[in-house]
Amino acid sequence: MKRPRITNDHGWTPRTLRKQERKIKNALLRQRVMAVRLVMEGYLGKEVASMVNVCRQTVSHYVSLFNEGGLELLLHRDFAPGREPFLTEEQQEKIKQLVLTTTPAELGWDVASAWNTKLLQSYVEQHFGVSISREALRKLLHRQGLSWTRPTYTLAKGNPDRQKQLEKQMDLIKKLDHQGDRRCRSSVHR
Repeated sequence: MKRPRITNDHGWTPRTLRKQERKIKNALLRQRVMAVRLVMEGYLGKEVASMVNVCRQTVSHYVSLFNEGGLELLLHRDFAPGREPFLTEEQQEKIKQLVLTTTPAELGWDVASAWNTKLLQSYVEQHFGVSISREALRKLLHRQGLSWTRPTYTLAKGNPDRQKQLEKQMDLIKKLDHQGDRRCRSSVHR
């Protein structure tokens, strides 16, 4: 078993690496720097592995990355590209604007006054030729900064003056009730 060695310190010392560790917010990247620093301080690979809770081969990998490209290569992480989105950016923006500015009834889709995932699913399939699940649509809208709300209804025959009067009465009742609570609390503490 070969002991991991720092062959090129790239100008870093254990002290400067410790300072760098403190600046790094990501715990996994901080762990990489800590592993290299501990090897630089003279610990064995298996000791470092147990201290930072990784396997010995991972410590060796971190050391080889550091030797090859310094701290920059050690902290560089490639991420998998991930799945291609179902809809293009333009299509996603079009759906967002559709939800914000129109109703299904205005477009002749339904008598509904608000969009739901079932209606959007049909719209996307007809206009973009893409079959997308309702959950994927919900997540797409969430990423676009939209959230589902229920429409509030107003009574068509309601008298607006009487409604305002009722709101004022409710506010007065709340204030009186709150003052009563305060009086009860003050009498209990005496």
